[in-house]
Amino acid sequence: MNSSLRPPSDDPLYALPDPARPHYATGMLLDAGDFADEQTYHRSRLARALALVSGDGARRLPDGMDPDAAGAAGLFAGGTLAGLRVRQVPAAGEAVEEVRISPGLAVDRLGRLVELPRAVCLRVTRWFDGELARDGGDALRLAALDNLDRFASARLIADGPALPARAVIADVFVRFVTCRQALTPAFASGPFDALDAVQTSRLRDAFEVHLVLRGDGLDDNFDGLPQQDRDLSALTPAERRAALHDAVLDGWPDIGGSGDATGELPAAPGHPPGLDPTAVFLARVFVPVAAGDPPARSGDALVDNGRRRVLPHLGMLAGAMGLVGG
Repeated sequence: MNSSLRPPSDDPLYALPDPARPHYATGMLLDAGDFADEQTYHRSRLARALALVSGDGARRLPDGMDPDAAGAAGLFAGGTLAGLRVRQVPAAGEAVEEVRISPGLAVDRLGRLVELPRAVCLRVTRWFDGELARDGGDALRLAALDNLDRFASARLIADGPALPARAVIADVFVRFVTCRQALTPAFASGPFDALDAVQTSRLRDAFEVHLVLRGDGLDDNFDGLPQQDRDLSALTPAERRAALHDAVLDGWPDIGGSGDATGELPAAPGHPPGLDPTAVFLARVFVPVAAGDPPARSGDALVDNGRRRVLPHLGMLAGAMGLVGG
């Protein structure tokens, strides 16, 4: 699912680096590694702050999970900061049916900003046909389910169109990737002896969008959706204040254990196997299919944005709490 050209090892933040910043002195010899360490220090500190603000640290672990297995990267940090609405665009004339992701900004569980500066379109028929050709429809068969209320958000069930009787379920994710740009002359590195060697001079923060089939065992007890924050709306103001206070004070030991030196991160509950564990969930897509082997499409796709993690800005939260001036 992930491009081998942009592996997680491209980014040192996967290794959860220690907060050690370089120290310089007059006459000290420096190399590229020192400047890379300087960048990594500042990036990791800012990312750590964003990860904590978005939910890392003050989160409850799922029942039965060993706190030591969670590592120093929170299982539930990250979400949508602004935009990134996913919608279905029907076929019209020569235009084909698409799943379109609006421009926007997300933060992943490492605290990295993932920005889509423009709309991204996924052609549904092309994607479906590609999955069919890849393995003869085996993955589509596993992802084709009925009784779809089990896998949809309450908002879609209440306010959206009627769910089909049977559909292939796929989820939209976005992940942070690094793109190398702007080659410049440099000394050859490694077992090479060249006078015309070049190296990358810029690393661009970029993104990848994935539409992932959910044939990994969805059933009544596992909907494959991100775990939601605790609903405190039924509590009294005093109980709500105490619950928030305890969640922060008790959260760090739960998911603040020692990190894996290799940078291996445990996948969050509900995350598709084989997908980068830092990928951010955006929406669920239902592609109606008829009973068959392999399943064949029987209608337009339906998009459910209701179960993603959203991170409202502070002004919006103040308004929701009645803290705006009259």
